[in-house]
Amino acid sequence: MRGYRQGMEVNGCKIEPGANLKNANLKKANLTEAELWNADLTDADLTGANLRGANLQDANLRGANLRGADLTGADLWRANLTDANLRGANLWNANLRWASLWGANLRDANLRGASLVRAILTDADMRGANLQDANLMDATMPNGTIHD
Repeated sequence: MRGYRQGMEVNGCKIEPGANLKNANLKKANLTEAELWNADLTDADLTGANLRGANLQDANLRGANLRGADLTGADLWRANLTDANLRGANLWNANLRWASLWGANLRDANLRGASLVRAILTDADMRGANLQDANLMDATMPNGTIHD
């Protein structure tokens, strides 16, 4: 885990790690390198948000809309992305180890160089996703098989 930083301001509101952001409207928000580990972002709208290098370890993003979001180098270790919309999202070099992507929409997402070690991708839509150089060791694939 990276060093703790004091909260940050987004649109005049201070956000602290562990924050409750359920159903929050964060469309196109600049959350570059945000410390949002363990944050509750259930059903949040992060369409087109900039989350480059953000720390989202153990965050709950169940049902969140991350369509077209930039998650380059983001740390999503053990994040819950069940039923999340990541269509066209940029997850280049993102850490998705142990993440739950059950039923997630990853259509046309850029997962190039991403770590999906032990990630759960059951029922995920990965049509058109770029998986070049992605690490899928022990990941549960969309059809339920384990990738070795």
